Amino acid sequence: MGCNGTALGSCTFSSMNVTTASQDFSFSAFPTPLRILLAILMVFMIAIAFLGNAIVCLIVYQKPAMRSAINLLLATLAFSDIMLSLFCMPFTAVTIITGSWHFGSQFCQISAMLYWFFVLEGVAILLIISVDRFLIIVQRQDKLNPHRAKIMIATSWIFSFCISFPSVVGWTLVEVPTRAPQCVLGYTEFSADRAYAVMLVVAVFFIPFSVMLYSYLCILNTVRRNAVRIHNHAESLCLSQVSKLGLMGLQRPHQLNVDMSFKTRAFTTILILFIGFSLCWLPHSVFSLLSVFSRTFYYSSSFYVISTCILWLSYLKSVFNPVIYCWRIKKFREACMEFMPKTFKILPKLPGRTRRRIRPSTIYVCNEHQSAV
Repeated sequence: MGCNGTALGSCTFSSMNVTTASQDFSFSAFPTPLRILLAILMVFMIAIAFLGNAIVCLIVYQKPAMRSAINLLLATLAFSDIMLSLFCMPFTAVTIITGSWHFGSQFCQISAMLYWFFVLEGVAILLIISVDRFLIIVQRQDKLNPHRAKIMIATSWIFSFCISFPSVVGWTLVEVPTRAPQCVLGYTEFSADRAYAVMLVVAVFFIPFSVMLYSYLCILNTVRRNAVRIHNHAESLCLSQVSKLGLMGLQRPHQLNVDMSFKTRAFTTILILFIGFSLCWLPHSVFSLLSVFSRTFYYSSSFYVISTCILWLSYLKSVFNPVIYCWRIKKFREACMEFMPKTFKILPKLPGRTRRRIRPSTIYVCNEHQSAV
């Protein structure tokens, strides 16, 4: 169900009071200097999102050693963010700076569909990654290989398209933004429209958030429990060895030197992505539901300002992800340095310290000389 924002009175609602009220309220756009500043920030975000995520995809494509299951998933997440930065963010930037939508009502529906499509795909990939980490660390089942990852990626694209496509054929109210800088779900009193809006928000945020939260809580509990087992087991063995040595053995025993950071670093990276997803999408999910169900909120004078901030926050996740990759994942960081021109490589490359690979399900003990698995 499309609607031109310049003629809200021509839209068909289930109540005539809604049409009348829509003409009584006026939205408050930003002042011109602030709109220019926001547009510049949007252009900067588009550049970072496109270039950063393109490097991630290029690294996985050009380096066969990087085509593991988890890296294929991260590359797919990066690709969905690239599509979002190309097909949605530029139109939002133009609308912010000009104060009106210039791309027609039909493209409004297409733009809304693409927005939800790419967002759903990114969320589906985060969900797959969290379940994979849960199986590996909690269930001790490493079942995801590159072939299965490709199948799940294809399935996620199909699922995301099926969920987002109804918005372009009129199954819900999507309005040309006179009240928002982007085509958003509009207020409606039709039960079918509201049901689809609820299904969309639940699929984008609430179900993935619940599953990921449960997975990460279980993982944190498992990591904590294993760390305690490692510490207690090593301490008891070392004390028993000291007692066998007699009084001379009361000198400082050999300490267990196990680097716990390796086995938790990959999980910590995914946890940071989950936290970023939650912070960026919880406000947007609440905003979408209020827009559909609350007539007072949708027609309030502050709706334009609120919607701009919420949409800007949702786009920030696309910028956030590649920064996290380069910060947390050493291989991606080194590959980024290879793509960087030599003139920018000012600092010399420092040799890294080799760390032992620590498995979450392994108990590490100590003997007289060294730690042994």
